[in-house]
Amino acid sequence: MEIMIAIAVIFTIMVLILVIKGLKIIQQSEAIVIERLGSYHKTLSPGINWIIPFVDLPRSIKMRGYQIINNESVAIVSEVTRIDRRETVLDFPGQSVVTADNVSVSVNGALYFQVIDPERAVYQAENLVQAIEILAKTSLRSEMGKMELDKLFESRQEINDKLQIVMDEAGNKWGVKVTRVEIQDITIPREVEDAMRKQMAAERERRALVLQANGEREAAIARAQGEKESNVLVAEGEKLAAILRAEGERQAIDQILAAGGGQFDPKLVIGYLLGLEYLKTLPEIAKDGDRVFLPYESSSVLGAVGSLKELLDQSR
Repeated sequence: MEIMIAIAVIFTIMVLILVIKGLKIIQQSEAIVIERLGSYHKTLSPGINWIIPFVDLPRSIKMRGYQIINNESVAIVSEVTRIDRRETVLDFPGQSVVTADNVSVSVNGALYFQVIDPERAVYQAENLVQAIEILAKTSLRSEMGKMELDKLFESRQEINDKLQIVMDEAGNKWGVKVTRVEIQDITIPREVEDAMRKQMAAERERRALVLQANGEREAAIARAQGEKESNVLVAEGEKLAAILRAEGERQAIDQILAAGGGQFDPKLVIGYLLGLEYLKTLPEIAKDGDRVFLPYESSSVLGAVGSLKELLDQSR
């Protein structure tokens, strides 16, 4: 009887051990690849799963990461059986890249990826993260090596898009989806940075001089255009004033001749009008000084005043 009890206890313990060993609880966003007798059997999904202990074994996967040790980024490789299916970021350290104009720069970036197919991630790459990192680095060198240094800083998004296309092609085989690739920092040599700073300062100074020259040119054109329009307006005003004066003088002559009933000599009328204009301007001649010099022709103008007497005589 005691032997039967002992056997039952041993059997119960073995059953409990098998249940404990065979029961697998998978967290959300995790997966485990199970091999049965050395070959792929199934992939455990989140929730409660059951496997045959000692027959079904989880297949481990190598993961690579970086840790800062003594101010240096050191690669750490570990083996895990639970595959994280969440989006993961790989921040790989800086590497040297030679541009198309033979300038050596240091570039570091970040790679965002997500395991889509755990079976392919385990069996298609010996070290998944290392394979992704090396492919990203080589693709980065290839794309940046085609560009010159000046274009490199303004083409980050273009480089990121090309890298993502390359990583997607390889990721489909490895069961990985590369969501995005980001270039974080681009470090250039000190002497090249100083030269670029001087070039930038010279370019800004050149642009300032060009803007100043363009401004002066436009201002000169505007002034010349304004003077031209002003001269045209003045000339048109003088022309109109001369026409109006001539028209007024003609009307005055016609009125005087009409008042005389055709008895006045037109020459005497003209002389009469000239005499009146002279008498109007005579008080203004010596306005600004004590001594005035009159030209010789002014005596002929004074003679025109005598025509006033003759004109009056004809009107009687």
